[in-house]
Amino acid sequence: MPTRALAFLGRHATAFMAGGVLVGLAVPPLAAAAGPLLVPTLLIPLTLALIRLDWRAVVAWRARPGVIALLVVWLLVAAPVLVWLLAEALRPAGLPASLQVALVLMAASSPIVSSVAIALIVGLDAALAIVAVLVATALVPFTLPAMAQALLGVTLEIGLGAFMLRLVLLVGSAFVAAWLVQHFVAPAAIARRRDLLDGLTVLNLVVFALAIMDGVTAFAIARPGYAAAALAAAFGFNLLLQATGYALFRRLGRRAALAVALASGNCNMGLVLVALQGKADFEVTVFFALAQIPMYTLPALMARAYARLLGRAPGTARQPTVK
Repeated sequence: MPTRALAFLGRHATAFMAGGVLVGLAVPPLAAAAGPLLVPTLLIPLTLALIRLDWRAVVAWRARPGVIALLVVWLLVAAPVLVWLLAEALRPAGLPASLQVALVLMAASSPIVSSVAIALIVGLDAALAIVAVLVATALVPFTLPAMAQALLGVTLEIGLGAFMLRLVLLVGSAFVAAWLVQHFVAPAAIARRRDLLDGLTVLNLVVFALAIMDGVTAFAIARPGYAAAALAAAFGFNLLLQATGYALFRRLGRRAALAVALASGNCNMGLVLVALQGKADFEVTVFFALAQIPMYTLPALMARAYARLLGRAPGTARQPTVK
């Protein structure tokens, strides 16, 4: 793709992210064709985000271990408990049991790795986002089975050794690739190509969104009631977790609190599918796919709110964050 086209994608990142996930639903053959690209397009946005991070800001969070501990407890323990309580309250109103399971498992997972890239795109504290992603991802193999068993009575058979090795290989490869780029490319050159890197990030996020929608459109046509309920729950609980995360960490400042909000509402359901080892009810899988829609559309829908909270005019340039 020409450089100018990628830069154009980068300047209109949130709009293209929102459009891409909807295209996956509207054009099922395109979603099926993108299926094999699921894993690469999951990792490339993380690599591109790591290239631009100010690592001094990341390391600075070591001086605040209490904040990191509270953040992890919120993401991996308190959030799923909150969602379970609310889902239990909604059961008499007709919330399907499979949807309750999906919601709790979603909330019990770690933040999506691409939340770092999204934080950079919308101008949030990407350093805190990467800390949240890395620490929570490292601990989720221990907490996810416990929360699933305690809240849902669901047993997740996770081989910790194999699971951790897979995570290390997936996330580690992104770190190695980012280190190589930063070693050979000057920081000023990276900063000048911010829109280009954003464009590459958006392109990969869109392909990932296409890939995860494979098979969802047919299910939604056959079961429109469940699909509508799942989509409404995905939006509602994403916003609920974001609002709660922001409120809990408001004292960190708005950029940091908004980064926590982003990490709180956008959970890595791919890891849950790995943990379930193909044994998930398809209704749960469908929710995980539909839950990508708020993940991809909310950054665009909330663009003005971000700008207002961060004290800048809508559409103004983000400050580059590089090493």
